[in-house]
Amino acid sequence: MTGKIPVTLIGGYLGAGKTTLVNHLLRNAGGHRLAVLVNEFGALPVDADLIEARNDNLLSISGGCICCSFGSDLLGALMQLKDRADAIDHLLIETSGVALPQSIVQSLSLLPDLALDGVIVVTDAETIEQRARDRYMSDTVLAQLAHADIILLNKADLVSRERLDAVSHWLNGIVPGVRIVPARNADVPLEVVLGHYTRRPSADLTIPPGRRHTVEYETLSLDIDAPCDAEHLARHLANAGLLRSKGFVRGLDGKFASLHVVGKRATIEPAPEWIEGPGRIACIGLAHQINPPEIKAAVEACLIVGAS
Repeated sequence: MTGKIPVTLIGGYLGAGKTTLVNHLLRNAGGHRLAVLVNEFGALPVDADLIEARNDNLLSISGGCICCSFGSDLLGALMQLKDRADAIDHLLIETSGVALPQSIVQSLSLLPDLALDGVIVVTDAETIEQRARDRYMSDTVLAQLAHADIILLNKADLVSRERLDAVSHWLNGIVPGVRIVPARNADVPLEVVLGHYTRRPSADLTIPPGRRHTVEYETLSLDIDAPCDAEHLARHLANAGLLRSKGFVRGLDGKFASLHVVGKRATIEPAPEWIEGPGRIACIGLAHQINPPEIKAAVEACLIVGAS
């Protein structure tokens, strides 16, 4: 939204479904140019039918996306990627199964042209509790969960409804307030993982509603005509149980600020100069958790009294 490339980290332990999620996103990129960084290609993490060409450590993928490996030199790969002539709308980093998201977040902070969009941790509904209690895996698994903005509870179709509820309850105890999204085959809307829109200049904040196997999503879009306290609103939205919310609000000086909330992580920045018209926000959440009256009340509470 400010010219920086948004970055989404996709973490989680071995076998949870990270690569399945990446392939799902590439298949459903909807015209967005995605770049994917992976530790190594191994047995080709990208589905073969998506690959148009391969050149050393770079894969060209149908739809204008690319995938490249970084081995142990993440910063080097990031600098090469941002210097490419091809425009990139969004960057995905699929971490290794034993990597800790926070260490990569720290690396991203060294490059001012990149902006963290969110940390998605993929878990296996069947095995996550067992792995979190294993004497050899527990430290890594719990550290991965602790830094998640959204936990994708994958393979939800392999457990009973009662078991899925029990695992979700357990995860909420391990990481209070984290957003948990059940999924089958990592099939979730692009908007949940990447936000409502990428860097492409568009003021359209419409989010398509959708149903994904074990879960139904609901969306809410609101116009905000009056000046609004962006920081106050972002705090409200971060505590509203939403998966994501994003938008533009106008301050008393007439300038727009952009706000972006993923889980409980909130970011406020100056909005692009081309934004005009009323302020607006768009929100997406799980159907049983989103509360439109509460969100509307939060917006009204953040309006600057007496402003015209």
